[in-house]
Amino acid sequence: MPETRNLPATYRQAGVDIDAGAAAVQQFRSAVEATHGPDVLNGIGGFGGLFQMPRDINEPVLVASTDGVGTKVVLAAQLGRYATVGQDLVNHCVNDILTLGASPLFFLDYVGVGQVAPEAIRNIVAGAAAACKAAGCALLGGELAEMPDLYADGDFDLVGTIVGAVERDRIVDGTRITPGDAVLAFPSNGLHTNGYSLARRILAEEPLEACVPSLGTTLADALLAVHTCYLHPVRQLLDKLDIKGMAHITGGGLWDNIPRVLSHGTRVRLDWGTWPVPPIFALIQERGQVAFAEMCRTFNMGVGYVVICSERDAVEALRLNAGLCRIGMVEAESGEPRVTIPR
Repeated sequence: MPETRNLPATYRQAGVDIDAGAAAVQQFRSAVEATHGPDVLNGIGGFGGLFQMPRDINEPVLVASTDGVGTKVVLAAQLGRYATVGQDLVNHCVNDILTLGASPLFFLDYVGVGQVAPEAIRNIVAGAAAACKAAGCALLGGELAEMPDLYADGDFDLVGTIVGAVERDRIVDGTRITPGDAVLAFPSNGLHTNGYSLARRILAEEPLEACVPSLGTTLADALLAVHTCYLHPVRQLLDKLDIKGMAHITGGGLWDNIPRVLSHGTRVRLDWGTWPVPPIFALIQERGQVAFAEMCRTFNMGVGYVVICSERDAVEALRLNAGLCRIGMVEAESGEPRVTIPR
């Protein structure tokens, strides 16, 4: 017979603790169920979640997106602060589908770990549940995957899928954007969920828990600031104004995200200095000697969410929301859509 000494005889000995996973689920069950309204037709624990389409939309179009929070999870694990990345994940996904005019319906999360730590998992999912509740979105289900051969002990990954809906005739897709339109922005509060691989490399030797005078807080707090959710202020604009296009400034920064909603024959000119730039970006640029163009392609540089509308609607939008900034305008362009930032 083949030699079998030292081979695992149970799943737990192979590195997967089913009981710990079950305990983690019990710890976050109440937080998840608190996001469920009458449209959720079953509880967590089944093979799938049931969600009834909203009846107040005449011609609903479903809008879906999947994303993660990148290597921000490395910092969360390093600092033992897990709740914020759960919020980051939901807010990022809500903002993505919002660019098409959609409101969130339900959310699904995936947590991959090397070894289940019930308290850490509880905090991650509780953070996601809190963000879902704030957005009026059901945390419908998810997956907790313990894979010791894929993730080192203490490592984890976090991914989410969101589904929302929009009236067919209220889809915002950027096709009506024309030269002369105003470009407005909701500021960001920091890196949000992008650029962390570069930021962590540049700031690797900096003490995370020490207060940095230029930041007015610790480096840890600045880097783990929760990704802003723009749902409610943007919905206010969508309900009252004719918004032509919107962009969530994520991976690819200012250079790559704004052109995604522009048509051939247009470009956006951004006026540097017209919006507040969180000091964390200056710290990264200075410490890493990063070129301005690289900063604008890697980070949001203080612009979290862009709204494009006519000049008349821009005046009203700025009146409705004091947090909005006018940051530029749409111009004619002979080639492919692009962004310029004269300095």
